Amino acid sequence: MYPILTVVAAANDIWPQHRVPEALEWLYAGSAEGVESRLARRAQLDFAAIQAGQIRIHNPIKLARNALRMIQGSRQARSLLARWRPDAVFVTGGYVCGPVVWAAHHHHIPILIYLPDITPGMGVQRLAPYASAIAVSFPEVAAHFQKYPIPVYDTGYPVRPELRQRSMSRSEARTTFQLDPRQFTLLVFGGSRGARAINQALAGILPDLLEEMQVIHISGELDYQQAETRAAHLSPEQRARYRLFPYLHDEMPAALQAADLVVARAGASTLGEFPALGLPAILVPLPISGGHQRRNARYLADRNAAIIIENDAMPQALLPAILDLRRHPERLAAMSQASASLARPDAAAAIARILFDLAQSS
Repeated sequence: MYPILTVVAAANDIWPQHRVPEALEWLYAGSAEGVESRLARRAQLDFAAIQAGQIRIHNPIKLARNALRMIQGSRQARSLLARWRPDAVFVTGGYVCGPVVWAAHHHHIPILIYLPDITPGMGVQRLAPYASAIAVSFPEVAAHFQKYPIPVYDTGYPVRPELRQRSMSRSEARTTFQLDPRQFTLLVFGGSRGARAINQALAGILPDLLEEMQVIHISGELDYQQAETRAAHLSPEQRARYRLFPYLHDEMPAALQAADLVVARAGASTLGEFPALGLPAILVPLPISGGHQRRNARYLADRNAAIIIENDAMPQALLPAILDLRRHPERLAAMSQASASLARPDAAAAIARILFDLAQSS
């Protein structure tokens, strides 16, 4: 029996998609306010809430409040690890991982840090000195950790089995959403909470798009009611080609497999899920400090697997970009082939082997 504590900052990055084998015991630690608590329940994993907060902010009131949360989280993590005594700890960086990594280091528990993005954020950089090993999605990323006397493994980005195995054909996936299996299909989404800028840009061009294609739109829960109200003004013919959802859980692999083209942010999951299916993409990096989404998008764009549209340029640039790819299937096919060439189908197994080796060494 190898108890393993899993701490994932972004719930869509690394996630066990199967029921955990009986020979293992898992505990998922994360923020009580984040989506990870709901996902843990769906996956039938035990969950422990850890207090944490962003400390790279200028507002003194928020900074003081989050500093207090980090102190509380550190106490919670030390107590948790003292009681549970895992054989290994697995983290992907982020604020909630800090208290757990510090506690694991205090208890001499092996720590595997996995970096899904192209560049390490401040959280991963600060936690790296405490790691027993580091796994990265791409060989170019390993250079960031050369100064640490620990092994760095190039594993690739792990994706759920349904994507690795292409569990259904594109036409079958479209039928799942009651769409025409023969018609060009666009998937638009902005992450677990949605992306307001993408939703607003899509609203302005949706009737034009629906004249030429089908659209699966995952709006996020915050913008869902507004998107639903707009959809009510579409013609019956347009509504027949439009599928709107606030969020997709188990159906997300089918949505990805149904698409000919995807419009999305450039979170870490785009680096694994889109290549797994050979999906060409229009990426709109979230303009946030650190710029990790821009670097993710640039990695795919430089390899002809995606094109980039800036957040502020979407109202004017999104429709022409989509229609240009729609009307030039040879270019879309070349992007698809380039995307597929980046796939790493053995990534999950590689990370699991490293984690189990660390657990056995503890």
